Amino acid sequence: MIQPMDGYYIGLMSGTSTDGIDGVLTQISTPPDPTQKSVTGIQILASASLPLPETLRDSLLALNTTGHDELARAAQAANTLADCYADVVTTLLQDAGLPATAIHAIGAHGQTVRHVPESGYTIQINAPARLAERTGIAVVADFRSRDVAAGGQGAPLVPAFHAAQFGNKPGRVILNLGGIANLTVLSAPVRGFDTGPANMLMDAWARQHLGVLFDKDGAWAASGQCNPQLLASLMAEPWLGLPPPKSTGRDLFNLAWLRTHLQTLPQAISNNDVQATLLQFSVKTIRQAIEQHAPDTKEVLVCGGGALNTHLMHTLAQALPCTLETTQAHGVPVQSVEALAFAWLAHAHLCGYAACLPAVTGAPKATIAGCLYPA
Repeated sequence: MIQPMDGYYIGLMSGTSTDGIDGVLTQISTPPDPTQKSVTGIQILASASLPLPETLRDSLLALNTTGHDELARAAQAANTLADCYADVVTTLLQDAGLPATAIHAIGAHGQTVRHVPESGYTIQINAPARLAERTGIAVVADFRSRDVAAGGQGAPLVPAFHAAQFGNKPGRVILNLGGIANLTVLSAPVRGFDTGPANMLMDAWARQHLGVLFDKDGAWAASGQCNPQLLASLMAEPWLGLPPPKSTGRDLFNLAWLRTHLQTLPQAISNNDVQATLLQFSVKTIRQAIEQHAPDTKEVLVCGGGALNTHLMHTLAQALPCTLETTQAHGVPVQSVEALAFAWLAHAHLCGYAACLPAVTGAPKATIAGCLYPA
């Protein structure tokens, strides 16, 4: 039975882009089950973002591959990340003018460094007990592993929230442009799946060749030309042809993967042409996923950091045969959607609502997402 647990919640998210931590403090006053009513009673009272320290970012990225003493390095990175989470929580409480004792729970996803559900595991770097100690607030974390244990992908995690926030509306799709792009199809039953890289490869290429965290506004990509041979090679990736439910991450789409495709070209191409091709790759995989798995789409609402990439958004608008706008037009800032989702998921956990949906993850049953670390 779903128990009401209305009140204040905090959501924290540091995604596959590894650029920073987004946090929101919300007041939730409606049931978590989107079949009961839309979450019109969710209000953002404060939001905050904190860039990841460069040393922590490097540590987290290094943990995506095996290396020396990685267990100790993972534990140390988890503690540092929890401390950064705690700093965001402090800022949110100060901005909202609320004491820690007013908050029911923090939803903290952690940083994914391995995601191999087909082998039965997914790993998110996190130290939720440390976060609970630092803040004096209960923490809900480890959102994926129960669904994976039940035979699901453990991802995407947010489609149930998307349905609650943006309505079970046939023809409407939510597109999250994080490190990975994922779609939520808002028709009954709600479906969701990853489509491939959004910003992850572009960010990595920009960092390697420009020394910046991301290609601001897609200006570098816009200065280049898409290489048809490279694009065709990237599009031949077998994972792209798999039917949903499916999810992916850095385990597959990384710079080593990109280099294997670059090596197949008859001659080298310029770095900005590679960036232009990566942007077109993101756009084409999204369009292909919509055409194949959501052909009745009439409107796409975009969130995530990629929604701020003007060249990417312009290219998407030209490529998709439907209307395109951001979630900002529907009341939720693009960089707050995922943090808000984890506040909602913490609420759903305390209410006993199973937010991991079989039609999304492929598990044979719905499961309650997360584990609780009391204050």
